[in-house]
Amino acid sequence: MTRLVNAAEAKNIQLRAIGGLAVQAHNKKNHPLFIREFGDLDFVVARKQRREFEVFMPEVGYTPDKQFNVLNGATRQIYFDDKTDMKIDIFVGDFEMCHKIPLEDRLTFDPLTIPLAELLLSKAQIVELNRKDILDLTSILFNNETGGDDCEKINLQILAQLCSQDWGLYKTTSINLLRVEDLMSKEDLPLTDDERDVVRRRVHEILHAFEEMQKPIAWQLRDRVGTRVKWYIEVEEVDR
Repeated sequence: MTRLVNAAEAKNIQLRAIGGLAVQAHNKKNHPLFIREFGDLDFVVARKQRREFEVFMPEVGYTPDKQFNVLNGATRQIYFDDKTDMKIDIFVGDFEMCHKIPLEDRLTFDPLTIPLAELLLSKAQIVELNRKDILDLTSILFNNETGGDDCEKINLQILAQLCSQDWGLYKTTSINLLRVEDLMSKEDLPLTDDERDVVRRRVHEILHAFEEMQKPIAWQLRDRVGTRVKWYIEVEEVDR
């Protein structure tokens, strides 16, 4: 991960990690609960540098999935490591799965990964959250303070800004934060009471930020409709 980001940086290409390995990069306490295997690597590249990036990847040892990239290259691309055949999944400009998270103007706020607020949302936006994803979400909350900036903090202002613009993102994120809180009550979870309280506190700080954020008229109208109308995008797995 670091090698690829640094190689891109040398070419003045804005490339940042996302996904499980990005979460692990912020596992400051190195708690074994949050350490896992990675089947592939995920990154985001600036949309304005897409063409430069497409030239760059073969130069540093990654072969493009030509068919996939021709069909989807404006928003998402796939490459394979020439030595290990590991898949490299690239999101262009924004991260879009169950919900869309804009990243184009925020890629330089962390030297290696997307900013912590967006990294949290990239996990919290998953409607069908599995155990791996809920542990990744918990890891972000466990290892990182909330705050008002991006300096190794989960930026509450950014969370509130993005979720006030997108009721669906707010709803799914809120549901998943409550799932994390519920996970903290599981007796078999290898966390101390103090560690569980840290996660709970940060969940509550984010939910409080949602309560206090400005809610535009369009958001309020969508809130009245609620979950009677589907609020997320159906995601099809990319099998390559």
